[in-house]
Amino acid sequence: MSLELLGGRILAPWFGSSIYVWGSIITVFMLSLSVGYFIGGRLSLHSPSLAKFGCMFLLAAAILVPVIYLAEPVMVWVFDRIEDPRYGSLAASLALFVAPTVVLGTISPYSVRLLVRHKEESGKVAGTLYFVSTLGSALGTLATSFYFVLWFEMDTIVAVLAGILLLLGALGIGCRGLDRHA
Repeated sequence: MSLELLGGRILAPWFGSSIYVWGSIITVFMLSLSVGYFIGGRLSLHSPSLAKFGCMFLLAAAILVPVIYLAEPVMVWVFDRIEDPRYGSLAASLALFVAPTVVLGTISPYSVRLLVRHKEESGKVAGTLYFVSTLGSALGTLATSFYFVLWFEMDTIVAVLAGILLLLGALGIGCRGLDRHA
């Protein structure tokens, strides 16, 4: 959710912050997450492990970092070609946010697979995971929108998000000895 909110800040100087811009951002994130959920579910069927899970976080961080450096050139390139805020914001959102959001979307279904021990508990595990995930998203949304954007540059926030993903990825890989799936 933090990245989605920052997407609005990244696009605003070029396309404004109208309903079209937010509609583009939300659509791109929802479609990207749905693709990521599908891929993550498929990946979870093939020898799931904490090490592979950690690699998902590392990949997400690696794909997120370029947003810091590409946001301005992408915005210039898109705006020079598509001034209409509806289609320009959609094109810019697609260019900047599809890849990291698809990778981030793989994490939830893979998490469910790693946490489910017996199929009878799958609903409880999924419900708990989505509760924690949604609560974290709500807190991240408030923290980003109420504080982080006031205290830090957008590039710094994105870099910190990537750093957290790197840390979690390293933790997942480092804890592979605890992996009951390996």
